[in-house]
Amino acid sequence: MLDNKTEKLQVQLNISKEEKGAKILFVNKELFKGSKDSKNIPDFNLLKELGYKGVGNFFAQTSKILYVGLEDNKEETYSTATSNALKMLKNLRILESSLSFKNLNESIQMAILQGFLLGDYEFEGYKHKKEKEEIKPVVINCIGVKEALLKKAEIVCNNVNFVRDVVNTPPNIANSVYLSELAQDKVMKLAKKHKNVDIEAKIRSNSYMEEQKMGAFLAVNQASNFPAFLTHLSYKPKKPKKKVVIVGKGLVYDTGGLSLKPADYMTTMKADKGGACAVLGAFLSTIELGLDIELHAIMGITDNAIGKNAYRPDDVLISREKKSIEVKNTDAEGRLVLVDCLSYAQDLEADLIIDFATLTGACVVALGEYTSGVMGFNEELKNKFVESALKSGELAHTLPFNSHLKKLIESKIADVNNASSSRYGGAITAGLFLAEFIRDEYKDKWLHIDIAGPAYVEKEWGVNPYGASGIGVRSCVEFLSHLAK
Repeated sequence: MLDNKTEKLQVQLNISKEEKGAKILFVNKELFKGSKDSKNIPDFNLLKELGYKGVGNFFAQTSKILYVGLEDNKEETYSTATSNALKMLKNLRILESSLSFKNLNESIQMAILQGFLLGDYEFEGYKHKKEKEEIKPVVINCIGVKEALLKKAEIVCNNVNFVRDVVNTPPNIANSVYLSELAQDKVMKLAKKHKNVDIEAKIRSNSYMEEQKMGAFLAVNQASNFPAFLTHLSYKPKKPKKKVVIVGKGLVYDTGGLSLKPADYMTTMKADKGGACAVLGAFLSTIELGLDIELHAIMGITDNAIGKNAYRPDDVLISREKKSIEVKNTDAEGRLVLVDCLSYAQDLEADLIIDFATLTGACVVALGEYTSGVMGFNEELKNKFVESALKSGELAHTLPFNSHLKKLIESKIADVNNASSSRYGGAITAGLFLAEFIRDEYKDKWLHIDIAGPAYVEKEWGVNPYGASGIGVRSCVEFLSHLAK
């Protein structure tokens, strides 16, 4: 009788004091150019004979050593190489191996741990499965790693992978009700574990938003079959160092509205909820890490549909901040959701407000698919966030505001246009649009992070698979960790 079971190999990281199983060893090209350190490579003569020069991976069967090539000593290089090494271990069915972390600084150690934990991710998808699946661990014995560092890596990476799952979930399943209830459920489960901390999850629907006169947010929701939700999550430790609000754009699907997207640009729009999902992942991580930050997460959740009730180009909307908006393009809807959420956030009187949004294709044109754009009025704050992002393993770069681009969102009949009159500088004009709704006292306390490029990419890159990357979680957690010190 045939065995219909299939195996799924899943990484498991253990702290160990001794080597067990195969050995993982990092090498580089310089070691194969006559370096005096080449004598430290056990299989040096064999590798040289077979033409291996420290590029890619090579498994020596006799010594049971997996040689992992490094192009340089950057953190990202280590994480990518580790991710590729894990794939090779799985392909060769090497179920136990060891890696020494000694003589590596903490940032490199974290990069390696992330390479294993994020590189192991697979979205299960919805293909029909006849076979029974048996999960087997691929054990990596980590020598010289502190337990606290491994715990942090596991918490953050588990939440990144959770965000990837949610962003990858299709819109017929992950509608606005699904996402808001999922957020509430995840937070309340943590609240039960952390009974001594004030943790809450409030879901605000259309009637509340009508009371709050959130005309911009509600306009986007007009043609939807599902209600809109402003989900407010809060975490209040006893002695917080700072009070921070993180805001996320949660468009569970974006057709473009009446300014309909072309088909090729619509097929990945389940990822337009990436900002709200990143905010949720960062919020969950903050609780699990026990950071001394009072954190509020605001998720603006709806979809942008078409129908007889859809809002139109030429409509004029009144936002919660009482500013009027002339609609030039209904596909510039995320910023309409965000301005009312940011208005709500400012009432919380926080030290900092940061929003995350898959906001503009223009940001992808400016910075490429892999880099988030960081905007705001406070240069020091922008640079600190970029530093945190790079340290966490995410790519980010600043984009500058300027008064000349601001003229492109002027309206003849309202306070501001929702879309620029020029195709150029679109990421910045979108940021400047949001800035119109930031009160003077918050101008230097606000950051806008455009994650449109890296949130969802249709090819593998670094430790990220096809599809959702979970971008924003690591950078936000690193930034908050810095504030909590």
